[in-house]
Amino acid sequence: MTEQPMVIAIDGPAGSGKSTVAKAVASRLGLDYLDTGAMYRSVAFAALRGGVDPEDAEVVSNLARNIDLQIDTNGTVIVDDVDATIEIRGPEVTRAVSIVAANPDVRKEMRTRQRQWVAKRGGGVMEGRDIGTVVFPEARLKVYLDASPEVRAARRSKDVSDLSYETVATDLARRDALDQNRTHDPLRTASDAVTIDTSDLTVDQIVDAIMGHLP
Repeated sequence: MTEQPMVIAIDGPAGSGKSTVAKAVASRLGLDYLDTGAMYRSVAFAALRGGVDPEDAEVVSNLARNIDLQIDTNGTVIVDDVDATIEIRGPEVTRAVSIVAANPDVRKEMRTRQRQWVAKRGGGVMEGRDIGTVVFPEARLKVYLDASPEVRAARRSKDVSDLSYETVATDLARRDALDQNRTHDPLRTASDAVTIDTSDLTVDQIVDAIMGHLP
């Protein structure tokens, strides 16, 4: 009987602290880290770069199946031999990514790639929106991070200095609605996940709490 890979699943909405916390947890445990949101952003980036309408489900599905995607542990994202590390975080991709992520065929392809990533490494810390509920429901530990809308918007506005707080807050609310209400693999809390409100906690406090729940 083969041992299950060591998977720590960290889910939550934008601005909840997933990326920072997941990286810190991975460092503490000596595991690799994967930002699955970057994968969906990469598909959105490839679509926009190729002049494809993100809502053209069939074309975007085909693109997702054929995209050459490399995500390094240092966060560098290469899409079809193009360094898209900065571009995938831009406002155009951010506005398109929820539409792309709602595409069931895109989700199926990314889910396959995420599982292959874990199989190759024997585990890892993965952050996203459906890791504990869909991709790895058997994860060793499932964590759901959240924070108040005001805190999340403030955090995100620091990352996108060219946009106002109000614009970021509006975009976050729109994306929350899309992610939580999509038909396939919506953002939700796994029934056995540890829920942590990160609004008033430091990164070290959050990581300590997560480590304390490891079986």
